[in-house]
Amino acid sequence: MSEHTNPFDHAQIDDVIHGRLRLGIMAYLSTVSPAIFGELKEKVGATDGNLSTHLRKLEDAGYVRQEKRFVGRRPQTRVFLTEDGRKAWLIWIDQMQGLMRAAE
Repeated sequence: MSEHTNPFDHAQIDDVIHGRLRLGIMAYLSTVSPAIFGELKEKVGATDGNLSTHLRKLEDAGYVRQEKRFVGRRPQTRVFLTEDGRKAWLIWIDQMQGLMRAAE
């Protein structure tokens, strides 16, 4: 770190990921991708509408993509972490680790 770098500078933290529910979504998808909508809803403790709203925000950022299909006669939505989403997630983790190291 240079002398001009502030280790407590939070301005570069990605607000799209940093929201609590979106953080949970990204964390889960980083380990299980794709995830079925119902499974993801259960894991992050969200309602259908709340999860849909947050997935839309992540999708608009290019971090996730949704694929709708039918399994038998039932609709199923699968949620994938995109390559850009994985990169953004790793950057977010690195930033959080930097903040924690600076606070030691």
